[in-house]
Amino acid sequence: MPLASATSGANPPQVKPMAVGLLISPGNDPAGAISKVKHLGLTNCFLSLDSYIGDFSKARAGQLNDALRQANVVATTVEVVGPGKLIWDFTDGPYTIGLVPEATRQQRMDALKSASDFAKVLDIAQVQTHCGFIPENPRDPAYAGTVRAIREVAQHCAGNGQSFLMETGQETPTTVLRTIEEVNVPALGVGLDTANLILYGKANPVDALESVGPYVKSVHAKDGMWPTDPMQLGKEVRIGQGRVDFHKVLAKLHALRYQGAVTIEREISGPQQMEDVRQEKIYLEKILAEVGV
Repeated sequence: MPLASATSGANPPQVKPMAVGLLISPGNDPAGAISKVKHLGLTNCFLSLDSYIGDFSKARAGQLNDALRQANVVATTVEVVGPGKLIWDFTDGPYTIGLVPEATRQQRMDALKSASDFAKVLDIAQVQTHCGFIPENPRDPAYAGTVRAIREVAQHCAGNGQSFLMETGQETPTTVLRTIEEVNVPALGVGLDTANLILYGKANPVDALESVGPYVKSVHAKDGMWPTDPMQLGKEVRIGQGRVDFHKVLAKLHALRYQGAVTIEREISGPQQMEDVRQEKIYLEKILAEVGV
């Protein structure tokens, strides 16, 4: 069976604007991962696919497609951040995260292109990644190469009818906006991670929307605290316990006519993760109702 036959080729299914979803890593058990989405009463998911790097095969596509269809769950976006070493801090992060480090840049570009081709087969219209600590100084020697790399991946995604999204976190909103304008590919957009902007000490997500709001095409609903140790990121916490003002964020997104999902991401594992997600779903849906969604 050719890879292209994993789906019917119909238009990609849609989710209700600002519908709450869940970030999952399907791994070798996509049916089990997607069943969690269904059991939570959610309609959509965001797929973290780093475990698929090097094996974006027709078998995986068929298995994942079957699991999504059987659960009647829509996958809105795929993401890869590898391959290679990733250190999520302020000291080694600039040298290991995203498309900025030259040592891993081509490998990651190739992985993103493969993920884009894989997503096309599944009628998934968005590909996302962390582009890394993009220099705030546009004359920094690393800036031009990073822009070229982002442009190449964005053009590949555009050729597949997809958006390529820069996940917020390591960059200031001004740097993100400058990069979008420099890349100059309409398919390039923003994946707003509400907590990462705080965890990295870069911006308040409410204020960030003043700069990048019109480009936001996916949202990770996540909460966190500002860094208190300047060598380490702030702490991620359950939604409602951190510094993100979700009422203001969601109201502003609604005013901007944001059409994508609101994807819960809780960076712990085990039973407590699922209990937290249940509570977070209730919390977010209450706010969405209050802002008129």
